[in-house]
Amino acid sequence: MSYQPLLGQKALVTGSSSGIGAGVALELAKAGADVVVNYSSSLSGAEKVVNEILALGRKAYPVQGDVSQQEHVDRMFDEMLSKWGTIDILVNNAGLQQDAPFVDMTLAQWNKVIGINLTGMFLCAQRAVREFIRRGTAPEGTRAIGKIINMSSVHEIIPWAGHANYASSKGGVRMFTQTLSQELAPQKIRINAIGPGAIATPINRPAWETPEALESLLKLIPYKRVGQAIDIGKAAVWLASDDSDYVNGQTLFVDGGMTLFPEFADGG
Repeated sequence: MSYQPLLGQKALVTGSSSGIGAGVALELAKAGADVVVNYSSSLSGAEKVVNEILALGRKAYPVQGDVSQQEHVDRMFDEMLSKWGTIDILVNNAGLQQDAPFVDMTLAQWNKVIGINLTGMFLCAQRAVREFIRRGTAPEGTRAIGKIINMSSVHEIIPWAGHANYASSKGGVRMFTQTLSQELAPQKIRINAIGPGAIATPINRPAWETPEALESLLKLIPYKRVGQAIDIGKAAVWLASDDSDYVNGQTLFVDGGMTLFPEFADGG
């Protein structure tokens, strides 16, 4: 049998009907977790992921919800706790971009991105933490009473012109992760983040689909390949497992070296 460090644990992955979220949900399931697959609009995508998890012999079901809306989050958690009794792992993955030059960016664009990318993490993390504290004990075979993984980006530290809302949200994710970890680590709740670099998903297809676009993108990646959702999924499994039990409040960059200032590799 393959290594299953999360055997029997209950996980919720927001925004997991496609892309990185789907990759994370599948890797958690391979590691033994049962997974709630949250989606915003694509029920068919969520059902596809659920069916793949069920085929692995784990439990799964889809649940619709906009993480920026408290009533949606409450409904989602209430359903999970009713069906499965508790939650052990939360992956705050839901996120989006609405790009515009700063002088043209609307308040609606700013609020939408901050609402999903940052406020959504607050709402979901708060419900998860309340359940961790209520339960008060770690699930069998693990040390922490609960684990939260926030999906950040290399843009929590790399400025990104034309994306003020997105970059600001991810900078906020960094401090949110560190502050929650500082506050909650004494209660044996582990909170970390993953900072993906360029990952090949449908949402960013124009950045890697053509040979010309790929060549341009690879100039920013010292390792000279575009990441895949499975790269992020495997990192999430590690952060959710006892293999990383002494890791708290950190962002694990999974970026092929994008944060290494590749423009300076030849002296700048």
